[in-house]
Amino acid sequence: MKKILFIYAILITFNSLNAKEYFPNWGKTGHRTVGAIAENYLSCKTKKKIAKLLNGESLAYGSIYADEIRSNPKYNEFAPWHYVNFDSGKKYGETPVNPKGDIIQGIKTCILKIRKSETSIADKQFYLKFLVHLIGDLHQPLHVGNAADKGGNTIAVEWFNTPSNLHRVWDSEMIDSYKMSYSELTKNTKKLSKTELATIQSGSLLDWVYESKALADKVYASAKKEDHLKYKYMYDFFPVVEKRLHKSGIRLAYLLEHVFSKKTAWMESFFKGI
Repeated sequence: MKKILFIYAILITFNSLNAKEYFPNWGKTGHRTVGAIAENYLSCKTKKKIAKLLNGESLAYGSIYADEIRSNPKYNEFAPWHYVNFDSGKKYGETPVNPKGDIIQGIKTCILKIRKSETSIADKQFYLKFLVHLIGDLHQPLHVGNAADKGGNTIAVEWFNTPSNLHRVWDSEMIDSYKMSYSELTKNTKKLSKTELATIQSGSLLDWVYESKALADKVYASAKKEDHLKYKYMYDFFPVVEKRLHKSGIRLAYLLEHVFSKKTAWMESFFKGI
């Protein structure tokens, strides 16, 4: 019976890879949570600019747009933007960078497109929604995982006796198992001091990437193929998921404040090393 279950898990993984869903992400609830948390940390001035650009749509609403368009071949070129792979112990660029792009190049492109006066309103809307999504993806550690296992997608495990893989567990299954809506998750976040907020918001884009990479190494060590993940795993790691969602929203707000300002000095330090 176990053998049948894991063959089924492998088939699920194979089918998803063929469908070009190499790197699913936080899932709708996770991404909406990130967008909603970000709105709680935005200034009124920036909120108004974003609301005007998005015709009143919330960041939570637009946060899943980058996934919704993946079924349209017209947008295939953006598929590599959802992740980046490089070996543990390495820095970005020390191993070959994907010539088709990655999440780092995607975030940089989105920011530059939004800030450019020549960019059309429709394109600014597109890149803003994509930026919201990518900042969320960046904080799911297995989006900065290993190429060999496609960010944990080929590590077949069971999640409460259902065939799954390690990436999917971190993307959505722990969140779904918690059974809270994105608005409930948004409301139930720890109140942080100004010092704590400043610490979270500090650093360059690559600093944020390396933080996720370090966490990804811990995720890989947390489970192996054919493991049966249940209550203990949820108890140990769902608090980590909550913190990553919260941190992602805070950083998204911080970034959007800069993106919608006229200042440019911050960009050099934020894109340092890219």
